[in-house]
Formats: sequence, structure tokens, C-alpha cells
Amino acid sequence: MVRFEDLRIFVAAADHGSFSAAARELDLTPAVASAALKRLELSLETRLFVRSTRSLRLTGDGERYLEYARAALSSLQAGQSALARDKTAISGTLSVAIPSDLGRHVLLPWLDDFQQQHPRVNFQVRISDRLADLYRQPVDIALRYGTPGDSGLVALPLSEHNRRVVCASPAYFARHGMPRTPADLRRHNCLCFVLGESLHDRWAFEHEGGALTVPVKGDRVGDDGDLVRRWALAGHGVAYKSRFDVLSDLRAGRLVQALPDYTGEPSPLYLLCVHRMLLSPAVKRLREFLQTRLREFEAGAAAP
Repeated sequence: MVRFEDLRIFVAAADHGSFSAAARELDLTPAVASAALKRLELSLETRLFVRSTRSLRLTGDGERYLEYARAALSSLQAGQSALARDKTAISGTLSVAIPSDLGRHVLLPWLDDFQQQHPRVNFQVRISDRLADLYRQPVDIALRYGTPGDSGLVALPLSEHNRRVVCASPAYFARHGMPRTPADLRRHNCLCFVLGESLHDRWAFEHEGGALTVPVKGDRVGDDGDLVRRWALAGHGVAYKSRFDVLSDLRAGRLVQALPDYTGEPSPLYLLCVHRMLLSPAVKRLREFLQTRLREFEAGAAAP
């Protein structure tokens, strides 16, 4: 079996006409270089050099073999370069799970923009407010609201300061009045969200350094964030939504925020995966892209 390193030493010795010069170039001792050439000649069953104490020259077989040795080294180097490019390339198929409301109205257009910038990336998108089982389902990464629990998942923040806001349509507030304190929500039709078996009917707030929680109720419960948002837009009640979900609606006046002096509960956005080995160059670039877009969206510089 011909060794890659032996070929390198052979080509260097042929180029320099000296074992010592080849050894210096490759940071080896002359003895190591000489042993490598002997091993190569033994493998090929021929003499490659005519040696003397003062000179080193190729034999006829050595001259013929040199062409093939150069081609082999060049091919191996090309293979190494190709692998290195693949490891840093923004390419491949990403299976992404995204939440319903943010996914449909904000993230999908941004994924289109990302794909235009990186056309070698393909997306497989799952939209649901249920947290995908990243260990069992064919999902590479998930984008999810909320501080991750101790699940063993790798959680990278996309936006840590996002919070929930109380909002409803102008028509709803015109009919029912604007709540002035969280306690006023008890007399409003609150559009509640259910995730799995958990009903989100206790809305939490911070005010002047203190925390308070208000139990709410209403005539509609949904397990899809987009559905709750649509009910609010249609004037059916008050919603307690992630600010990112309704930011465009608030800016356009389709929804109005209530209780601006009360800070809603945190709703940070994270990128989740099962292992850091899955953080490919494409995933890392996507995370940077989304972080930038989210900052711009908050500042009003980027459209959803």
C-alpha cells in the first residue's frame, strides 16, 4: 500500500534533487525522508533514484512514476479541498419546525429571502404550535417561544427580550371599553390559547416591581396561535399574544395594545436542536439572518 506521505516526499525529493532539501521543506529529518523513499521503492519493486554521496537523480522508472505521483497528490488535495468546502458551504436541506402565527406571517417570507441569498439551501417546513419531538421526528431545528426547560436540547436565543401584549381590534374596544388594569380583563371576552393539555387562562404581568396574575375566560379557545390572532382581528375578544406575532397589526392599526404600563410575561424566541453537531454552516447562517431580521423588525426597519 503506497502511503500519501511517501508520495509527497518522493515528489519533493525529485523537485529538489536532494533528500535533505525535501526533508527540510516537509519538516522531517533526512533519515525519515530516506526511509520513506526506501519504503516506496519496496512497494513498487523498482528503484526510483540513483543515489550517491553528492547527487540524487531519477531513474527511468522514477521519471515515469513521477507524473502519476503528481497526479495522485493533486487528486487527493482536490478531494480534501472539496470536503473543506462542503463543511463551510451554505447548502443542504434543512427541516425546520416553526410556530403557527409567527411562522405564517413573519418567518415564511424571511425564509424565502434567505433562500434567494443561498439558493443551494432547501427547506422542509413544519408549521405547528406543538413542540416537535426533535429526537423522533425528522426535524433538524425548531423555532419556539418560551424559555426552554431542562430537556437536554441545545437552545440558542434569537430574541430574548420579546414579551406578550394584550390587544384587541379597535371595534372591540369601541364596544366594550379599554381595560385600565389587568383586573379589568375579568369582564372582557378573553381569547385563550391551549397547548397540549395546558390552557393558558392565567395571564401574568409585572408592574412597578411587582408580579400579578389574572385568571381570564372567554367564549373561544384555540390550539393555534394564528387562529387566536384572527379572532382578535375580527373583533371577537382580547388576545394575549407574543409581540412579534401582532407587531405588524399594531403598527397598521388593525389591533390596539391595551395595558401599556403593565409588562407582559416573557416570550423569548429560541432556535432548538438536539446536538451542537447539527449546527451546520447553513443553520448558523440562518440563525444570524433571523437575529438580524428580528432586530430590524422590532425597530421598524424590516417588513414581515
